[in-house]
Amino acid sequence: MILLTHAPGDFALYYGEEALAGLAALTDVRRNETGAPLAGEAFRAAATGCTIVVGDSEAIADAYLFDTGGFVAYVHCHVDVRRIDVEAASRNGILVTRTSAGFGAAVAELILGLMIDLARDITASAVAWRAGKPPKTYLGRQLSGSTLGIIGYGHIGRHLARIAAAIGMRILAYDPYVVIEPGAGVEPVTLESLLGQSDFVVPLAVATSETTNLIDGPAIARMKPTAFLVNASRGDLVDEAALAKALEARGIAGAALDVGRAPRQKPPDHLARRSDVIATPHIGGVTPPALRHQAMETLRQVEILLSGQIPPGGINPESATRLQRLRR
Repeated sequence: MILLTHAPGDFALYYGEEALAGLAALTDVRRNETGAPLAGEAFRAAATGCTIVVGDSEAIADAYLFDTGGFVAYVHCHVDVRRIDVEAASRNGILVTRTSAGFGAAVAELILGLMIDLARDITASAVAWRAGKPPKTYLGRQLSGSTLGIIGYGHIGRHLARIAAAIGMRILAYDPYVVIEPGAGVEPVTLESLLGQSDFVVPLAVATSETTNLIDGPAIARMKPTAFLVNASRGDLVDEAALAKALEARGIAGAALDVGRAPRQKPPDHLARRSDVIATPHIGGVTPPALRHQAMETLRQVEILLSGQIPPGGINPESATRLQRLRR
């Protein structure tokens, strides 16, 4: 039996009928019917009798779960595993896996849309007109010829760079862990240089203890007063208090946020309600192709696990001693 930790309203959105039917064909499926993220004793109780737990981004997979749970593997439906105590899982012989990123194109397209909105005041015009106010004619900014700064040149960053290059943007990139070959339309630069030159600063670094508050007060102060900050990666990358302070002081022109430190990784209300901020409720990867990729890869991982093998997304395979139970 497998446990799906998603809340009831999320099953259709994050799995779809195809993936749910595929999982049910493999083994018995137990769903989280509590309507709330699973944590603590409720999580342990829900997982009792299950061989595999399929976790969502809100489930709290802590040491208590792994120390008391009798399951063999924990399949995370997302890439970010910071909320999973992998050390505790390894200590108990439990394999932890994660799906690969299938949302690069979706997030990159949202970022492009947010940049266009910021540059042309689309939301401001639409909101004013709907409210019955005379719409103003803003002097917009053209993306072609503007400079885009990408911090973290990974899966999403590469997608975004290709789109931006196609519309004529100059692209700067900073990533200390990736060799960025010059001459491919992307200029590798230092973080300080990127912040100082970019018209649009887009942090896409992996969220770790090292990158927490990467975009802090001093970093924002290096940006041009006419520049925009666009965060569609992880809320932890941006110091939200510093951003609010900079916006109040008009240190930058504005921001667009699809993520934040509010529940379910959404932007906080105090920033989302500002007129110089465009906020969306963490929808970057919420498109049918992106969600299908995550759901079908989850299905494939469960199928591989039930055969006693380690799927490509395994992150602690050397510690997966409980997997022997499925090889009998």
